Amino acid sequence: MAMSEEVNSAREAMLYNQRIAHLSKALWKAVEKDWQSWIKPFDLNINEHHVLSIASRLQGASISDIAKFGVMHVSTAFNFSKNLEERGLLSFSKRDDDKRNTYVEITKKGEDLLKEIDNNFVKNKHAVLEGSQPLKDMYGQFPQFLDLLAVIRNVYGNDFMEIFEKTFNIEE
Repeated sequence: MAMSEEVNSAREAMLYNQRIAHLSKALWKAVEKDWQSWIKPFDLNINEHHVLSIASRLQGASISDIAKFGVMHVSTAFNFSKNLEERGLLSFSKRDDDKRNTYVEITKKGEDLLKEIDNNFVKNKHAVLEGSQPLKDMYGQFPQFLDLLAVIRNVYGNDFMEIFEKTFNIEE
């Protein structure tokens, strides 16, 4: 490979990384604002809501499972789970065959809170949803992000994507 091709490849890679970084940050800021506004009346922060939702979908998940699927450090998953346990929304347990891992179960109170939060979703107060609506109107469905899903699969692996696809199945 010629020196100019290596420089162009490095520059192309750098620009690609920067473009992904800027686009993902812009999208995350909009998602974060929408998410915070949605859950604010329920005295939860985004991490707590995320942990609670994951615990509901992955019934009997370990803290490690929640961290992996929630894309957070294990200590973050544990600390927010502990906060939720103190509020009676999650319960902790150990298993006879696995004393090293801590497992969480969502409580009835936690499930009831999630249902109340879901019922409080107002679709016209979400910038990302509103920004996607013209595409749904034009194509009859929301964007599927197939390229993005392929990138995430390559970064986080098949296990992550299998859980993602199972837990976010629209036909529920």
